[in-house]
Amino acid sequence: MLTTDICIVGAGPVGLFAVFEAGLLKMRCHVIDALPTPGGQLAEIYPKKPIYDIPGFPSILAGDLVDNLMKQIEPFHPTFTLGERVEHLHKQEDGSFIVETTDGTKVACKVVVIAGGLGSFEPRKPAIENLETFEGKGVNYMVRDPETFRDKRVVIAGGGDSALDWTIYLAGLTEDLTLVHRGTTFRGAPESAQKVISMAEEGHIKLLLKSNVTDVHGNGKLNAVTVLVDNDTPHEIETDYFIPLFGLVPKLGPIEDWGLELDKGAIVVNTFDYSTNVPGVYAIGDINTYPGKLKLILCGFHEAALMAQSAYNVIYPDKKFVLKYTTVNGIQEL
Repeated sequence: MLTTDICIVGAGPVGLFAVFEAGLLKMRCHVIDALPTPGGQLAEIYPKKPIYDIPGFPSILAGDLVDNLMKQIEPFHPTFTLGERVEHLHKQEDGSFIVETTDGTKVACKVVVIAGGLGSFEPRKPAIENLETFEGKGVNYMVRDPETFRDKRVVIAGGGDSALDWTIYLAGLTEDLTLVHRGTTFRGAPESAQKVISMAEEGHIKLLLKSNVTDVHGNGKLNAVTVLVDNDTPHEIETDYFIPLFGLVPKLGPIEDWGLELDKGAIVVNTFDYSTNVPGVYAIGDINTYPGKLKLILCGFHEAALMAQSAYNVIYPDKKFVLKYTTVNGIQEL
């Protein structure tokens, strides 16, 4: 069994920054995430998309932010269990916890910090027969590495920000790119929608409105899709990849059974220290809720800082907490 001071559930940006804040106070962290690599949504869904609201960075790619956070926590030597979902939370008689994953990994700790974003995510899949047959064989629900699609024929379906952003980004890489949207107006940012329309008018991409992908074809690998054009005429498009981008469905998963106070699928916390109704368990980032909550990465960073100060008192009840400044002492001396 692994032993640590704090077990952090979720290796997204807020969970990683929590490792840093805990490390400043000499608290050891073990991080668990169902995804195979650290970074959460930033690494898994849009590593190449820019983020504009991180202090000190006018713009930073999501993947680069994850790399920076990993470098920032290196001095504190956190440990990770990746590719495993936390299943059970066992509270012990002395107030400590044993966290157990689906694969049977057990972590003993004094504090549990839930930093699971919006929970686990599943893509919204269109109702297309045999779609799952081609998953990983031409059907992708997210863009992990844009280079995968270089010089390929690609069909994207959707009308939100992700569909628009990836259409704009991939247009310069692909041999042929078609965006299929069932409506006539887009849900995404107006400037992105206008750019996509202009790209279609200039012949850089194909744009099919009032259209819907109804079938997928191939022999072991995708080679074509059927599109109902103008909601009337079936039209077959040869393609190497079909990317339906209809968003992700968040699910709280086993956390629902941990005795935590919930409100509309989010964990209720005390804004004094982002503690939950279960002593020793904290929730930070998008997974929590409180009056005035903003689901921003920078807000999650703030929550991680206050959480760490409170957790210190749980882990070291006989020590007096003294706030330290990295600008004065330097990380290595703390």
